[in-house]
Amino acid sequence: MKEDCRLQVGIHANLDWKLHQLDIKNAFLNGELEEEVYMIQPLGFEQGNNQSQADHTFFIKHTGKCKLTILIVYVDDIIVIGMEITRNRQGISVSQRKYTLDLLKETGILGCKTSSTAVELGNKDRMFQRKTVDKKMYQQLVRKLIYLSHTRHDIAFTVSLVSQYIHDPCQGYLDVVYRILKYLKQAPGKGLLFKKSEDKTIKIFTDVDSAGSIDDRKSTLGYCTMVWGNLVTWRSKKHNVVARSSAEAEYRAMAHGVCEVIWIRRLYKELKLQFDDPIQLYCDN
Repeated sequence: MKEDCRLQVGIHANLDWKLHQLDIKNAFLNGELEEEVYMIQPLGFEQGNNQSQADHTFFIKHTGKCKLTILIVYVDDIIVIGMEITRNRQGISVSQRKYTLDLLKETGILGCKTSSTAVELGNKDRMFQRKTVDKKMYQQLVRKLIYLSHTRHDIAFTVSLVSQYIHDPCQGYLDVVYRILKYLKQAPGKGLLFKKSEDKTIKIFTDVDSAGSIDDRKSTLGYCTMVWGNLVTWRSKKHNVVARSSAEAEYRAMAHGVCEVIWIRRLYKELKLQFDDPIQLYCDN
């Protein structure tokens, strides 16, 4: 579940809107035409949906009496795959329990002890464990963890770390991958909960580990955004350049966070959802 879907689920939870998903059957059944064909467009083909300028997978339709239809499309799907979505009085919960358990079973981690953390910070030994490993296997595991991090923000930093070595994996970082899996085992059903909140503001939290990389001393930033009391977006990303001070590293993190909030404001403006209070930015420097 990517950022745009999480944003919409958060809106639906706060405003008690209806939420549906579906799949278009036989979308690629017919081959491409080699000749020009002219036809009259059938009635009902145009639904009046306008494509969002902030997110091109969004289609928005405003009708009378304050009615709004939001359509999120990916290729031929209007469906969320591999996730368990539950709606009750508490709100809308999203998790990937089955996906996590299948991954643990596939890797043989189900019978192992759990880990209380996803990574051992300060461990410099892994960069010297340069024993080569199966590149294809490493890439498959990391990509599955990336997909899993769409509902597990608590592994975002560690998944970002192991993703940096996806083209040149080694034993040290494969051990980190397995540690993530052991961490996931302790709570495979952990996920997100979107609920109604009285807090109708946007808050952005940013942080950075100044010169934290033991390989090249580049910093890794992290940010998360809270919209109407719900966590909707987050990211962990390594800087492309070396910051010359901790203040510079913090400003770079804040810039990424502000860009995210600008995108959210643009999208909500197209939905005609306004925020009266100013955006709140939190950092530690």
